[in-house]
Amino acid sequence: MPSKTSSNVDAVRTWLLAKHPERTSIAPDEDLIGSRLVDSLSFVEFVLTVEEASGVEIDHEAIDLADFRTLEAIERKYF
Repeated sequence: MPSKTSSNVDAVRTWLLAKHPERTSIAPDEDLIGSRLVDSLSFVEFVLTVEEASGVEIDHEAIDLADFRTLEAIERKYF
């Protein structure tokens, strides 16, 4: 049975895959910004998705892009 953490990260992965139907998977260490899975237009919605899945309120004034660059980084920081 998957842990709550992995299922919450899966919610973020599912959101990304829904935005990019041409993709079937995203590696935990794939650069989400470099690969354009998250761009400037979708970043705010992406942060809100992480916030909702993690239950952690994210200070939008103090965002560090490194915390959102990979699914691994998101899991470390917010889950």
